[in-house]
Amino acid sequence: PARVRVLRGNLPGMRSGRVPGRGGGGGGGGETAALLCGLLLLLGAADAQGIRRPSSYKTLRGDAPLVIAKGGFSGVFPDSSYYAFSFALLASAPDTSLWCDVQLTKDGVGICLRDINMSNCTNAAQVYPVKNKKEAKYVIDGVPKTGYFSLDFTLSEIQTTLSLTQGIYSRTERFDTMYSILSVTDFQSNVKPPSVWLNVQRDIFYKQHGLNMRSYIVSILKSVPVKYISSPELGFLKSISKRAGRRTKLVFRFPDNFLSDPSTNQTYSSLSKNLTFIKTIASGIMVPKIYIWPVTNDNYLQPPTSFVQDAHSAGLEIYASDFANDRIIPYNYSYDPLQEYLSFISDGGFSVDGVLTDYPITASEAIGCFADLNASKADHGKPLIISHNGASGDYPDCTDLAYQNAIKDGADVIDCALQVTKDGVLICMSSINLLDTTNVQMTPFSSRTSVVPEIRDTPGIFTFNLTWNDISDSSLKPKISSPLSTYYLVRNPRYTNTGKFVKFSDFLEYGKDQDLSGIMITIENAAFMAKSLGFDVLESLTTALNDAGYNNQTTKEVMIQSTDSAVLVKLKQQKAKYKLVYTLQPGIGDASASSLADVKEFAEAVVVDRSSFFAQSVHFIINQTSLLTDLQSAGLTVYAQVFRNEFVSQPWDFFGDETVEINNYAQSLNVDGLITDFPKTVRRYKSKLRLRSFIRVLLLVLFRLICSIDGCGAPAEPFRAFI
Repeated sequence: PARVRVLRGNLPGMRSGRVPGRGGGGGGGGETAALLCGLLLLLGAADAQGIRRPSSYKTLRGDAPLVIAKGGFSGVFPDSSYYAFSFALLASAPDTSLWCDVQLTKDGVGICLRDINMSNCTNAAQVYPVKNKKEAKYVIDGVPKTGYFSLDFTLSEIQTTLSLTQGIYSRTERFDTMYSILSVTDFQSNVKPPSVWLNVQRDIFYKQHGLNMRSYIVSILKSVPVKYISSPELGFLKSISKRAGRRTKLVFRFPDNFLSDPSTNQTYSSLSKNLTFIKTIASGIMVPKIYIWPVTNDNYLQPPTSFVQDAHSAGLEIYASDFANDRIIPYNYSYDPLQEYLSFISDGGFSVDGVLTDYPITASEAIGCFADLNASKADHGKPLIISHNGASGDYPDCTDLAYQNAIKDGADVIDCALQVTKDGVLICMSSINLLDTTNVQMTPFSSRTSVVPEIRDTPGIFTFNLTWNDISDSSLKPKISSPLSTYYLVRNPRYTNTGKFVKFSDFLEYGKDQDLSGIMITIENAAFMAKSLGFDVLESLTTALNDAGYNNQTTKEVMIQSTDSAVLVKLKQQKAKYKLVYTLQPGIGDASASSLADVKEFAEAVVVDRSSFFAQSVHFIINQTSLLTDLQSAGLTVYAQVFRNEFVSQPWDFFGDETVEINNYAQSLNVDGLITDFPKTVRRYKSKLRLRSFIRVLLLVLFRLICSIDGCGAPAEPFRAFI
C-alpha cells in the first residue's frame, strides 16, 4: 500500500509533520496500514471484548483478571510508542491497563521507556557515533553496562533526536524509528488510557545520580490518574504510600528469586515467604509466571505452587508477568499462548488477578471468551476440524497416539496418508520416505537406501523397501515432525519417538468407533505404484473400505484427497461413493472459470494452502487474493491447510496467536474446513464460535482510523463495504 499520509496539525510536545508519538524514518506507513488491514480481516479483537463473567474467577475479589499491556501492544509496535498504546486499547479488553516503565531524563522528567539503557530500545547508537560523549557506563544490577542512558539526556534532546525501536530483535522491525519517546504526561494526555500502570524499576539508581524518582511520581499524581504503581524496591513503595491515596494501588514486583531488593537488603526469595509484611505496604504483588507454574530443565510444567493461594490468604492481589506469544513456552501448551493464559486464570483451579503481556489481545481472548469452557458433545458443523497426520503437533505423525489424541482433542475428521509396504500392506505414513518420519537411519535397515527419480532425486528408504513386519520391528520407531525446526522450535521432545505405526485397516477401525463425521485418505504416487511396483492402490483402497463396512453406512463421510487429478478421475469413473478432494499447488492466487470447470468434473472439494488466500510482503498481509471467491463461486467446498500453533508460522497480522488466525479463516473467509496439526486448538475455538458481539463497532473504529490517516481513499474503501 501507499505510504500513509500523516495527520495534519500537532499535539502538545510533538514535532511538526508527525502522527502523535511518531518519529522519522519514512517508509513505514505502508506497514501500519497493512497491519490495520490485517486486523480488519481478523475478528479476534472483537471477540476479546465479549461478556465478562466476574463470578467465575478465583481472583481475590472475584473480578475478571486484569489485562496489563506492557508498553502497549509491544509484541508488534516498539514498546511504549503511541501506536503500541493506542493499538492495545483498540485490540484488547476495554479495561486494559497500559504499562509504562518510567525512566528519568537529565532534567528530572519521567518518560515511558522499556529499558534504562536506550541502546536496547531506541536509535541512539545510530544518531550518536560510537564512543562519543553521549555514550556512558553505569553499574546496573551489579553489572557494568555501556550505552546511552536516559539520565544523560534532557527531555528536549530525547524527543527531538531519538526514536523508538523494537527491543526484541526477533520481532518485526518495520515500525522502527517511526515513533518518538513519550513523557509520562504526554502518554496520559495523548493516549488517554482508562487505566495507567507506572512501573518504577530503579529508584535507588536514580537517587545515586542526583535524580529524585519519588518527587517526580508524587508530582504527577496530581494530574495523571494513576491506578497502579509497581516497583521491585519495597522502600520506594513505602516512601510514596501516604501520598498515593486510595485510588492508586501499590504493587511489589518480584523480579527474580536470586536477586536482592536494594531498598531492604533482603533477597526476593526471603520476601516471598513474608507476604503479610508486604501487605503492610502494598495491596498486591507481581511475580514471574514460573513462581506459579515452575518449569523443568527440559521445559515441561511441574505441579503449580501455592503462591496464588498464599497471596490471596494474605489479602494481596497477585499479578503474573513475562507473557508473550513469541516465546518458547512449556511444551505442555503445544505452542498455544492462549492455553497458557488459561492455566493461570481457570484451568489450574486458581486465578491470578492480572497478567502482564506484550500481546494483550490474547490475554483478553482467554479472559473474556475461553475461561471455564464446559465440555460438550462435538459439533461436526462448519468449519470441519480435519487432522493433519493425526494430532501431529504433539505426537509422531500417523501413529496410534496421534490418532487417539486427535479424536480426544475434538477432530471432526481424521486423516491417513496412504502408503504401501513391500509385501502389499496398506499403512498410514505421512511420507513415503522413512527417513522423513522414522529413525530408520539408526536401525539395521539403514543400508536399504535407493534413488527413485519418480519420487525424489536424493536417496531415501521407502515404505515399499520394507515389509510390514520390518516396519513394526521394535528397532524402527516413529519420529515426531518439527516443520519449523529451522527456527529451533521442536515439538514435544519427551514423545519424539513414541507411538506405534498404524495399518490402514486399524485406522479404519478408529474412524468407525469414534464420534467423528468422517475420514480423509490421501493418495499420492499411485501411477508409480502401479507401474514400478505392480500395485493398484485404488483397488486395494476400495477393498479395504468395503471390508471395513464403509460401503454400507452413511454416518461417516469418506473423503479421498490427491494432488493427482488422474486418481480422482478414475474414482469418479468408478462411481465411487466418496467425496473427491483435489489438492491445489501452493502459491495459486486465482483460478480461471475454465480451470475450475475442469476441476468440477472430478472433484467436489479442494484443499488449498492457507498462504494462497493472501498476498504478503515482509510477512505482513497486504491484500486478499481472489482465489477463495473463485472457488466458492464455482460451488467447490474449500478446506485450508496446514494450521500450526508455532508463532513463526503465521503472518505478523495474527500476532503469534493461532486462535486469531483460525478466527480469520473461519469467520472472515468462511472456509469449510481447517486442516491442522493441533485439533485441540481449533476445537476450543469452535466451541466458542459465536464471538461477534463487538465486531461492527471495532470495524467502524478502524475504518475511521484509516480514514483519518488516508482521507477515506481507495485503501479504506474495501473496509467500508465489509462493514
